[in-house]
Amino acid sequence: MSDIVQIPSALALHRTMLLIRRAEERLSRLFADGEIPGFLHLSLGQEAVAAGICGVLGAADTIASTHRGHGHALAKGVDLDGFFAEIMGRANGLCGGRGGSIHVAEMAVGMLGANGIVGGGLPLALGSAWAHQLRAEGAVAVAFFGDGALAEGAMHECLNIAALWKLPMVFACENNGWSEFSPQVLQLATNPQRLASAFGLRYEHADGMDVTAVAEAALACTSHARSGQGAVVLECATQRWHGHFEGDPQKYRAADNLAEARSQDPLVAHRSRMLEQGIAAAQIESMEAEVLALIESAIERARAGSEPDFAATLRDVYTTGARHHG
Repeated sequence: MSDIVQIPSALALHRTMLLIRRAEERLSRLFADGEIPGFLHLSLGQEAVAAGICGVLGAADTIASTHRGHGHALAKGVDLDGFFAEIMGRANGLCGGRGGSIHVAEMAVGMLGANGIVGGGLPLALGSAWAHQLRAEGAVAVAFFGDGALAEGAMHECLNIAALWKLPMVFACENNGWSEFSPQVLQLATNPQRLASAFGLRYEHADGMDVTAVAEAALACTSHARSGQGAVVLECATQRWHGHFEGDPQKYRAADNLAEARSQDPLVAHRSRMLEQGIAAAQIESMEAEVLALIESAIERARAGSEPDFAATLRDVYTTGARHHG
């Protein structure tokens, strides 16, 4: 059976958010310095969603992510060295340096992969949920997606099948109000709650800037899914600080809207709550120093890694096994 999961301690949740925040801040600088190939999509401001949801998942549970997937990968426990090496295009990366930022994956921890296609992770999580159901081991699958995926055909198809088959799945919507460069109101005629209702699925809402609130809602959702009662839609209202991609000037976004988003910091809010609970500031600062040291060490090891071998480009793309004739 799947591990019995509880909400992590306040310090554990904060450490995960710190790891995501500091890792992405370093990625931003590495990208600006030309050390990262390809595009980069950061989740700065959205750390509480990844930390809260993944915090209540067990080792056997699986997740599928989006093009903005660093936080999900780190929260699910991917190897930090392999993570940085992959994004920096090194052969010792999690995917051999061939996936990069948008396709980080590590099956060993149940991270099915980030995905460059909007809504592309939904069918992956759906298939994983079906496998969990067939194995009957109590595991669940979580599909992370942004509000921009709500109008995708795959979204509706997955909701339909998950509802019909009562799959152990959580549809985790990170609603930051933006579909790339367009506000949600201009590209979606419905909302997650109405979609859940249309397919007869349970719906939960959480303040995506409050990691404890996210964890509590996620635990309720995963418990529902594990018990055989079917899939759940969990909407987390959050904020996107940076643009759709790193370097996006966000000219389509009003200055007051951006200022309002940046004034909400899940790490600052959670730190204040911990201090009120009697957790010493020195303990929090020590944890932050530890996280920073781990990140810098991982970056240095990634820099020392080798470039991918071009001959390995097609590895894992085509099978070398014998053909089967029907």
